[in-house]
Amino acid sequence: MDKLMNAISLCRKAGKLKMGTDVVMEQIQGGTAKLVLTASDIADRSRRQIDFACARHKAPVKTIPYTMESLSMVTGKKYGILAVCDKGFAEMIGGLVPPAG
Repeated sequence: MDKLMNAISLCRKAGKLKMGTDVVMEQIQGGTAKLVLTASDIADRSRRQIDFACARHKAPVKTIPYTMESLSMVTGKKYGILAVCDKGFAEMIGGLVPPAG
């Protein structure tokens, strides 16, 4: 695994990673999501919904270069939307996400 995947795994083990659309939306609306991560293959509708919520609640959102299938090695299930709920982890993981483009 690379550094980004290891960081996401560490965040999950620390209990600071929330997974799944409904749970992540609660974290965004509650202001506890410090960084929202989306898999590269989530549905367009889900992406628009998350982007809108993040813009509305001023939560940073980044697309990571992993599919839901590859993320399942870390999360245990196929999730395409993750919320990092710790400032330190958010800064570390955010710094490891490659620029879009």
